[in-house]
Amino acid sequence: MRSLAANDPRVLISISHTTRLPRPGEEDGIDYHFVSEAVFQDIRKRDAFIECAKVFGNYYGTSREWLEGKLHHGFDIILEIDWQGARQIRRKIPGYIGIFVLPPARDVLAQRLLDRGQDDDSVIAKRMQDVASELSHFNEFDYLIVNDDFGTALSDLRAILQAERLRQIRQAQHYWPLIASLLGE
Repeated sequence: MRSLAANDPRVLISISHTTRLPRPGEEDGIDYHFVSEAVFQDIRKRDAFIECAKVFGNYYGTSREWLEGKLHHGFDIILEIDWQGARQIRRKIPGYIGIFVLPPARDVLAQRLLDRGQDDDSVIAKRMQDVASELSHFNEFDYLIVNDDFGTALSDLRAILQAERLRQIRQAQHYWPLIASLLGE
C-alpha cells in the first residue's frame, strides 16, 4: 500500500487512531495515532470516527474529518482496516471500493508475522487463532488480491485503482466542461 501511495500523488494512506501500544520502529502520527482507551472513547462519543472497531483486543478508528476532507479534494484514500471497519465504510461512503488482501498460505502468514519482529509469540498465536474468522469475510469485498509476490500484488492494486478512476461517474465529473461543450450546452 505504501509503495502505491509513494508513487501516486493522488493516493493517500489514512493514519488510524489506535489504543494498542506502538511496536518497535512505529512513530505516532506516521504509522498510527496512538491514544489511550479513554481518549479513543471520547473521540468515538463525539462521532469523530467514520469507522471504528475492536480488533485483536485493541481499538482502531478512522478520523471522519480527515477522510471526508481528503475525499472532497479528490484524493483516493487507502484505509488499512479490517472487515468490521470496511462494513461501516460501505454503509457511509458511496462508491467505496473494498480490496481484501489474502496471504498465500497460513504458514506464510505466520512466518511474515514472526519475521517482522514486532509482536511477541502470544500476539502472533492469537492472530493465527483468529485468522479463519477474519478471512471468512473476504466475500464482503469487491476485489481479492493474493499477496504472494510483491510486484504482482502491487500491479494488481494499480490495475484496480486505474479501473476505478476510469468509471463513468468519476470521468463525467472530471470532464463535465468538455462533455457539456460537446453536447452544445
